[in-house]
Amino acid sequence: MTDTQHDVGTEWLAGAGLRPTRQRVTLAALLIGDGQHRHVTAESLFEAAKDQGEAVSLATVYNTLRAFCDAGLMQEVTVDGSKSYFDTNTHDHPHFFWEDDAKLTDAPSDQLVIAQLPDAPEGAEIASVDVVIRLRRKG
Repeated sequence: MTDTQHDVGTEWLAGAGLRPTRQRVTLAALLIGDGQHRHVTAESLFEAAKDQGEAVSLATVYNTLRAFCDAGLMQEVTVDGSKSYFDTNTHDHPHFFWEDDAKLTDAPSDQLVIAQLPDAPEGAEIASVDVVIRLRRKG
């Protein structure tokens, strides 16, 4: 990992008011160090850190991803109620879930039209709407 990637990760954390611990900077650099958005699972980020020779436990990865979400740096996207993906793109946008290889990618938000949502029950308000479009390869 380059010094530039570490610097980008450190700045990302500082912008959210998070203390730049070694583990946080390492994971932040893996997530946004090249300027690209990522959809990761805790397990895939753990493997990426391990592949870089970084000593980070899976529990630390989970805790760090939770801290990043709580700070507004990432959003959690749940698929099937059990599998969580973490997205560095925090703007509202739909996702494609590729069933064949369990990957999550961004879907073009300019093509999505939601004409109407149901009224929220009495005493509740809609906090957000998550759109996950499940895909399967033809053939």
